[in-house]
Amino acid sequence: MRVHFIAAGGAVMHNLAIALHLKGYSVTGSDDEIFEPARSRLLSYGLLPEKPGWYPEKITSDIDIIILGMHARADNPELLKAVDSGLKIMSFPEFIFENTKDKKRIVVAGSHGKTTTTAMIMHVFKTLGVKFDFLAGSQIDGYDTMVGLSEDSEIAVIEGDEYLTSPLDRRPKFHLYYPDIAVLNGISWDHMNVFPTFENYVEQFRIFAGKIEDGGNLIYFEEDPEVKWIADNLHRNIKKTPYRIHGYFQNKTGFYAATHNRTVLLKIFGEHNMQNLSAAREACLAAGITCDDFYTAIQSFEGTSKRLQKIGENDNGAAYLDFAHSPSKVRATVEAVTSRYPGREIVACLELHTYSSLNPDFLPFYRGTLDGSAASLVFFNPHQSEIKKLRPLSKQVVREAFGSERIEVFDNSEELFSHLKRLRFQNPVYLFMSSGDFEGSDLKAISDELLCNK
Repeated sequence: MRVHFIAAGGAVMHNLAIALHLKGYSVTGSDDEIFEPARSRLLSYGLLPEKPGWYPEKITSDIDIIILGMHARADNPELLKAVDSGLKIMSFPEFIFENTKDKKRIVVAGSHGKTTTTAMIMHVFKTLGVKFDFLAGSQIDGYDTMVGLSEDSEIAVIEGDEYLTSPLDRRPKFHLYYPDIAVLNGISWDHMNVFPTFENYVEQFRIFAGKIEDGGNLIYFEEDPEVKWIADNLHRNIKKTPYRIHGYFQNKTGFYAATHNRTVLLKIFGEHNMQNLSAAREACLAAGITCDDFYTAIQSFEGTSKRLQKIGENDNGAAYLDFAHSPSKVRATVEAVTSRYPGREIVACLELHTYSSLNPDFLPFYRGTLDGSAASLVFFNPHQSEIKKLRPLSKQVVREAFGSERIEVFDNSEELFSHLKRLRFQNPVYLFMSSGDFEGSDLKAISDELLCNK
């Protein structure tokens, strides 16, 4: 089968291209810009386009499927030719559903925690030898790609992203998966560029829950009022399974999950991860995994890339990288690290990168999110506001929005890291939070330098 990707450089798109290539498909693609790590990964598999840009001559009659990414515009020249040629065009969510429609689909949704919860379920299945297809939102250790499709599995684990599907289909991606087992792990307003009000945003999750297959299961976090409202008002022939934050404790020997009859030493930490663990546990039980097997398997789970990922530690301190960008996730991440390292100086460094976080009207939602850190640094790149056609930010506007004169604000990454290197703490924990990359900075190298300077 021959498949062509329009906007091949996206996080999931390039992983799907590699996955299909490994299955023996003939794969081509185009994009006007491809960043790391997609560029190197496509190159290593011989899939990197010869040059950037859109080339209608690539669209030929022998193509079986065009897979269209959200990065492409509706007037994309390759897309227009594909439409004129009558070729089959699918978004990647449509393609994933088409290839898993005869399997039991576990779809994990929520404003935060969905990547980690998805990865936990995948880890348990893999550890126990259960065959499964998957779609994850981040690279996971032990997997060549973020997408895996097979002929012989009976179950699929899918991260349900609420962002839009494609320029031709303005539905949220997770509306296209029709779960048998749905996980709803919390709702806090995000993506205000496409969901202009909180009510409109919540509505997308209500629609998602309404697409659970007849006789399926909604696993929901009952301590979130919006999630509970959706569950309480969902009148369908489905099972509803509520969950809470899993019991836990920590001491000098580590961080433990705890129930009335067991304690399990974990390699992860933080209350938000205990919420994720509860969600994963219920999803695995619904899929037929026993409680004993779940706890045996989850002990070796080490987390996912950029989700409270430890990037450095020595006698001088530690450094973590987290994908946190929404206010609720930033607050939860800071609290998790503060709790895990009591008495240590937390140096919180946040990049404003998403449309919502760079929007002056949304910024006040970040008020107080960095409280508890010994030093709070916020960075934004003014060019990102230009790209997203937003009103320009100023350092003072950001400082006022966060509600603290203690916060240091930077609009230049070199100045940010120079300031960071001048800070002197006895045994700090550096916490870098962003959905971007601080203008292409090598945070591992920077953290190594910081930890050697003490």
